[in-house]
Amino acid sequence: MTTRRGGPWWTPIVLTALVAGGCASGAGRPTEPRVSGPWWQVAGNPDLGPLTGPPADLPEGRQEPVDFAMWQAGDGTWQLWSCIRATRCGGQTRLLYGWESPSLTRPDWTPTGIRMQADPDLGETPGGLQAPHVVRDGDTWVMAYGDWVNICIQRSTDGKNFLREPGPDGRSGRFGEGEGANTRDPMLIRIDGRWHCYYTACPGGVGAVYCRTSPDLLSWSEARIVSRGGLTGSGPWSSECPHVVRVGGHYYLFRTQQYRHPPVTAVYRSTDPMDFGVDHDRCLVGLLPVAAPEIVSDGRRQYLAALMPDIQGIRLAPLEWTTIRNGSEQ
Repeated sequence: MTTRRGGPWWTPIVLTALVAGGCASGAGRPTEPRVSGPWWQVAGNPDLGPLTGPPADLPEGRQEPVDFAMWQAGDGTWQLWSCIRATRCGGQTRLLYGWESPSLTRPDWTPTGIRMQADPDLGETPGGLQAPHVVRDGDTWVMAYGDWVNICIQRSTDGKNFLREPGPDGRSGRFGEGEGANTRDPMLIRIDGRWHCYYTACPGGVGAVYCRTSPDLLSWSEARIVSRGGLTGSGPWSSECPHVVRVGGHYYLFRTQQYRHPPVTAVYRSTDPMDFGVDHDRCLVGLLPVAAPEIVSDGRRQYLAALMPDIQGIRLAPLEWTTIRNGSEQ
């Protein structure tokens, strides 16, 4: 096992050299992600007024901004919504809070306040909102989010203000893995003409990354486990914050195991977006010391967004993809 060297301002990736079998074959030279510049903080732990959670000197229950989404709205501004946990909103203590900025590269984005709380009248668990993710779909923006039990969908015509889309049963939940599985952390990507929703759940305490597909964001396929187990385990938090991107002929799955002490996210590579390895490490590229990463682009270059190491904010850094030859960087 080798560790890439770097200066004091960039995050190393620990290479595992375990890629084998069909996970990365037949699609040209594979690459690996590399944080290639200094981090800057864009958001902190917000003041929620009367809903602000316990103080930071109570680490077991302190308020924290966690899983988030970052996207560009119709007016060109960059939007950031984060799940804030351990607030005083009741129930599962979670709500969604926002920030915005005219540029991805500007630090200290402007707070836009509490953007969303759970609606029990639509079947959502009180205080159960988790992990939004936003994509553009024609003239609208689509946000997928978790309500503690199910994955839900809502839309916006301006990329800032969203309206829930309840199903025929009047509930906002579209699908889930059952009560107690804590279905959460959705992300959407269009592959070969179909929407793919990657998410995590832990039925029976076994965590895995699932995927369902849809032609229209209305009807969804049955669930398929696309990643589970291996070096990073199969506990209830072993497969959090799945994020999938395509680079060349490969798909890369970022899968978080640990938020702090230190943060850990495993990176997997595959030519098949429905198979990143179940109970083996043949697709594993390496480990990044970040939590809840999301890759965003301003049209000129890509950036990696992730939680601050102390889970008291959100940060950004430039991202590059480095070609691998014979298991080493070129």
